Amino acid sequence: MLDSLPYIPLFQGFDTFQISILKNLFEDFFCPAGTVIFEQGDPAKYLYLLISGEIAIRYKPYDGPPLTLTRLHDGEVFGWSAVIGTPKYTSSIVSETEVTAIRIEGAHLWALVREHPEIGTTIIDRLARIVSPRWENAHAQIQSLLNSNRNEWKGEK
Repeated sequence: MLDSLPYIPLFQGFDTFQISILKNLFEDFFCPAGTVIFEQGDPAKYLYLLISGEIAIRYKPYDGPPLTLTRLHDGEVFGWSAVIGTPKYTSSIVSETEVTAIRIEGAHLWALVREHPEIGTTIIDRLARIVSPRWENAHAQIQSLLNSNRNEWKGEK
């Protein structure tokens, strides 16, 4: 799967050196239909890019049964809690079909931004654009996170 990175829209335009850096950070993820990929309340570790399949985003209010908020398909992103600093996932993800995805640890994505800002900020910007139709102001929120993290790296508050 990682061999196809240059052909995935998220990674188009990167040169071979940049792709080799990205291949070291992303990993393949596969699961059959009916798999709970993560539960609401689990530690937020990975951000996923869905290559093929369909997943359901489910939310369990404290006083009721789980609700399916939406379904995601090929090319969409889930697991944003791992990137935006939320310690736990705020919803559950269940595969409705066989799923093929790639994933990156949130900490590794932020390390990429620090160590290779031109690659990292481009990836985060593209990810924010993918998710923005369902996450109001996603792009502005991600830019704010990038700016605050840049200030911390420079020793500013």
